[in-house]
Amino acid sequence: MDAVALLAGQTAVVTGGAQGLGLAIAQRFVDEGARVVLGDVNLDATQAAADSLGGDDVARAVRCDVTDSREVDALVAAATEHFGGLDIMVNNAGITRDATMRKMTEEQFDQVIAVHLKGTWNGLRAAAAVMRENKRGAIVNMSSISGKVGMVGQTNYSAAKAGIVGMTKAAAKELAYLGVRVNAIQPGLIRSAMTEAMPQRIWDSKVAEVPMGRAGEPDEVAKVALFLASDLSSYMTGTVLEITGGRHL
Repeated sequence: MDAVALLAGQTAVVTGGAQGLGLAIAQRFVDEGARVVLGDVNLDATQAAADSLGGDDVARAVRCDVTDSREVDALVAAATEHFGGLDIMVNNAGITRDATMRKMTEEQFDQVIAVHLKGTWNGLRAAAAVMRENKRGAIVNMSSISGKVGMVGQTNYSAAKAGIVGMTKAAAKELAYLGVRVNAIQPGLIRSAMTEAMPQRIWDSKVAEVPMGRAGEPDEVAKVALFLASDLSSYMTGTVLEITGGRHL
């Protein structure tokens, strides 16, 4: 495998890496030869995830609140200290605080904007500072199809995810001449603990909107993240790839 591993010898940081899409992305990266540093707010869960990926030689766990730039700086520093560099940054950490605009509190709005939008900016800035010195690197930002179409009960989340698209494009233009690429992913309905908690009738109605007739799996998002992180996408920057099974075209 090592001879053809797409990320052999590279180091990646994944925020929100303790579970869900973040862990699936980290697993795919490890399978392709990378070493990963996982950042998440729950250190025990993050350590368990790192252990499941193969332990200290290939995966490190760091407690990180992405809304705090100092913690994000420390997360990136952990990659360079433990593994000697930083080649890939995946800004994946996210939360939901869904409510209609009438019922949404100001705190719920601020929390979602802080984690998604400021958190992604913190990750972008910290990773770019290292990558610009190396004249290479790939940054992958996690948006959502909600940022393209808007979802009822998600004025906070849809705004944050749309903002990540604009941020990705601006950063891509700033960093291109330094050899650093910045791209975004917009997943649609992906099977996860969060989506499986939906009432069955709502789940069924959403699946009915997908031309491919099913939800996506976390690894189907991870494979696109691998594409954007690797040299397979060497002439792509500022792009937004939808992983939706054809929903919301």
